[in-house]
Amino acid sequence: MAHSKAEQDDWLIVYLKYLLFVFNFFFWVGGAAVMAVGVWTLVEKSGYLSVLASSTFAASAYILIFAGALVMVTGFLGFGAIIREDRSCLSTYFCLLLVIFLVELVAGVLAHMYYRRLSDELKQHLSRTLAENYRQPGASDLTTSVDRLQQDFKCCGSNSSADWQHSAYIRSREAEGRRVPDSCCKTVVARCGQRAHPSNIYKVEGGCITKLEQFLADHLLLMGAVGIGVACLQICGMVLTCCLHRRLQLHFY
Repeated sequence: MAHSKAEQDDWLIVYLKYLLFVFNFFFWVGGAAVMAVGVWTLVEKSGYLSVLASSTFAASAYILIFAGALVMVTGFLGFGAIIREDRSCLSTYFCLLLVIFLVELVAGVLAHMYYRRLSDELKQHLSRTLAENYRQPGASDLTTSVDRLQQDFKCCGSNSSADWQHSAYIRSREAEGRRVPDSCCKTVVARCGQRAHPSNIYKVEGGCITKLEQFLADHLLLMGAVGIGVACLQICGMVLTCCLHRRLQLHFY
């Protein structure tokens, strides 16, 4: 009878090990995906970050990169703990899963808070940026961001091309008679902004605010979906880790 119970315990341990091993593989892949989304946000989309009033969007991306890197390191630890059946390693693995879960929870809360005030921030900050800071001394990064924004999203002005009439740059001699910056033009050539006809410049309903708001909302949704997916995996992993730890404890004592 005792021999039969020992065999049953061995079978349960092997079963839990395989389940945790499969989980850990998907967990590691999920960590790579989380880190990739964070890196992509900062590398490919960093040109738009200068026009945002707060750093919450960038902070969420940095948190995702940190969490993704920690997930991948934890994944390697998990593989070692499962293969060696080391209870102390399993305890460390569980603690790291919990820490990562809390980090992703913080990133999710930040992203949600930012999403709620995204529209108001863009309306206030982008309009002021175009009027007061575009092509002004010390604002080269911001100017580059605005130019890239208008070209990538094929838009002109915060709400419409008429917004540029309030710009300090457009009203200055430096503008050389431009009615809008050259980055508003469908085909960018020197001083093309002197002609503000719809055939020459982008005329988009809602302006760049609508385009940028939709872009950021979609991106925050992607970041949230990846984070939630990995977080759900972690809950399963923590349960399996506890079960395996308990079984190993009963098996050896």
